[in-house]
Amino acid sequence: MSKQERLVAAIENGTVIDHIPSEKTFTVLSVLALDKLETPVTIGQNYRSEKLGSKGIIKVADKFFTDEEISRLSVVAPNVVLNIIKDYEVTEKKTVSLPDDLRGIVKCNNPRCVTNNEPMPTVMHVSDKDRGILRCHYCEKEQEINKVSLV
Repeated sequence: MSKQERLVAAIENGTVIDHIPSEKTFTVLSVLALDKLETPVTIGQNYRSEKLGSKGIIKVADKFFTDEEISRLSVVAPNVVLNIIKDYEVTEKKTVSLPDDLRGIVKCNNPRCVTNNEPMPTVMHVSDKDRGILRCHYCEKEQEINKVSLV
């Protein structure tokens, strides 16, 4: 890609979150608390994308995400691509996918579930990754990932 084609400035070290569905760009920003960082964060939305039609992109200088942050990201925007940048070069690309279990990330939708009545972390098993179906470890209620709330 030539410099004329680059739509967003390069970063020296950090992470680029790419292929975000455009409507999820600011949700990703919020879920990862990127507005609280002291380092530069560049946000782009509604860029053309062959895969998505339109996409968002977020560049975060000097930040590398933890497994827990990546799990939170997978709930709101599965299939985004994380590009790890070191010395202005992409050193690693990771496609985010739902893990087998989500611990302390999403609330159970069952008001009677022990996790909603006792101070304990939730555990959701991903029973169907393709359809986005989660099952609570404690009450076994199934729920769709796009209808859950984050903890």
